[in-house]
Amino acid sequence: MKYSSRRQAILLLNDGTVFYGKSIGIEGKTFGEVCFNTGMTGYQEIFTDPSYYGQIMVATNAHIGNYGVHADETDSDGIKIAGLVCKNFSFNYSRPDAAGSLFDYFQKVNLVAISDVDTRALVSYIRDHGAQNAVICTDGTPLEELKRQLAEVPNMKGLELASVVSTKEPYFFGNENATYKVAALDLGIKTNILRCLAERDCYIKVFPYNATFEQLKAFNPDGYFLSNGPGDPEPLKGVQDVARQIIATDKPVFGICLGHQTLALANGISTYKMFNGHRGINHPVMNVITNRGEITSQNHGFAVNREELEQHPDFEITHLHLNDGTVAGMRMKNKAVFSVQYHPEASPGPHDARYLFDDFVANIKASKN
Repeated sequence: MKYSSRRQAILLLNDGTVFYGKSIGIEGKTFGEVCFNTGMTGYQEIFTDPSYYGQIMVATNAHIGNYGVHADETDSDGIKIAGLVCKNFSFNYSRPDAAGSLFDYFQKVNLVAISDVDTRALVSYIRDHGAQNAVICTDGTPLEELKRQLAEVPNMKGLELASVVSTKEPYFFGNENATYKVAALDLGIKTNILRCLAERDCYIKVFPYNATFEQLKAFNPDGYFLSNGPGDPEPLKGVQDVARQIIATDKPVFGICLGHQTLALANGISTYKMFNGHRGINHPVMNVITNRGEITSQNHGFAVNREELEQHPDFEITHLHLNDGTVAGMRMKNKAVFSVQYHPEASPGPHDARYLFDDFVANIKASKN
């Protein structure tokens, strides 16, 4: 194997802490909130998840890129992370049906990445000090200049990002002759969510994040879906208003992640920014209705206020995160409206949470009858 020398690179955190590594070969700098994902596989799905927009991803798995990239493993129209931090970056890949290398994939969009970082120390630091803004620099910009530029990057709290990743125009997904019609509000929707709905005999019309209720209603849907997405849910006042109007129709509603948080805010239940969030494919959740555990895929830095939810007369908690007791799911007592804080479409090995799509379609079927 040919030896190649790689340029030194740094990761500078907002509190002034510096981690050193090497550039993978794409020069520049990139800013975002640094967070970590504990998944052992699925890096391409992570990199293309719109919920990660504006975030620098730290991969806890020791090897990234070793199985290349594949067209069927994207969750949007392209890479959404702001940058990558990893231990070992594999320029070569071993999967026979891979479409190419991860390096080529990054190079096409000029994504800045740093490898050879002590990611165990970095993740431990984030866990102790919380998620914060950071910059990856591979072009030799002086440290003091990086600090000045980093200070100008807005905090994720209060930051509205759904408008950046949402579709600009409505589009359709699935079989137009399907039995059920679903209007989906795109706050950063993952492609696999649409596949899961289409597999259950649904024809989906996907609307931009700022679509009005009248526009969604004109599709004459049998149910409504509020998608995942990046950023703080609190600034999405228009989406919250649309959610209230949707709920008033008494038609089935399903929300995931940002959609889950929006449903809470639409009903006067607050959300808050978590210390370092939940990101990975191994998060344990308890379904308090069935008393069964689930292994789930999660990706969120905000959560619903549990105390306020427990006091709300129209809502009940359906799922709890077993690591910290945060709200992982809720439903309305008098309407076919429910939501979860994790990703049932992701299937992190087991298909523990796929039943949620079945429940949504069952609610639609019951509503039509």
